[in-house]
Amino acid sequence: MKLRNIIPAILISAAAHAATADDKIKLYTMDCGAVDVADMAPFDNKGRFDGQSTVLANPCFLIRHPKGDLLWDTGMEQSLADIPEGIGDNFHFTAKRKLTDQLADLGLAATDIDFLSISHWHPDHSGNAGLFAASTWIVNRTERAFMFAEEKPGGYEDYAALEDAKTIQFDAKHDVFGDGSAVITSLPGHTPGHSVLTLKLEKAGTLIFSGDLHIFAEGRKADAIPTFNFDAEATVPSLKAFAEMAEKTQARVIIQHEKTHFDALPKFPKYLD
Repeated sequence: MKLRNIIPAILISAAAHAATADDKIKLYTMDCGAVDVADMAPFDNKGRFDGQSTVLANPCFLIRHPKGDLLWDTGMEQSLADIPEGIGDNFHFTAKRKLTDQLADLGLAATDIDFLSISHWHPDHSGNAGLFAASTWIVNRTERAFMFAEEKPGGYEDYAALEDAKTIQFDAKHDVFGDGSAVITSLPGHTPGHSVLTLKLEKAGTLIFSGDLHIFAEGRKADAIPTFNFDAEATVPSLKAFAEMAEKTQARVIIQHEKTHFDALPKFPKYLD
């Protein structure tokens, strides 16, 4: 074979390999802040963690799928990165980098994200949601109704732009890409329509992201219900359903605020696949 024929063949082979590599689903874990908690009393309505302190992670997750990009949770409002000393007292919030800067490391802008979903409306999960109003927003129907009720919850301004976004509303669950690889399930109680995400990866297997159904590892062991949950009674069956989902799928549970779980995931821009 002549050289001029070999070179095109090499290029075609390389392009095919690149396309194959891009067909896999990738999970990127981005650092969207941290929370130093001086007294964990609010995290359990039975008082079992009163007086204890902890450091919580606050990640955002980008799932890159052949059918599009899904952003799960958006962290605290990214201007916090401009305040090195952080804000707050018992809950002291800090951030090292802006979410949009981290996306830029992957060559992405907020307008490039195809799908947005947040586990719930609380500001540490929806703080940058308004930046993704060009995305298709996937949201539990009850949660959305609460978020845009006549009496707006605190942090409304962070996600207000989503009111006019293209939206997919669901009740029990939603299969994001239609192939079972990323399924959002409603497990209410923490908020009216709080949801969790189940993700299936080729090598890493199944992962379940807790949102704030569980906030820290010891809390999961104790089935702790925070004092600030919207509906403590509704939380109880959600805790049971989450445990059953994890057991049935043999999933790796990612408690999103648990720092040891955050640290165990590949450090951005590395990814899990």
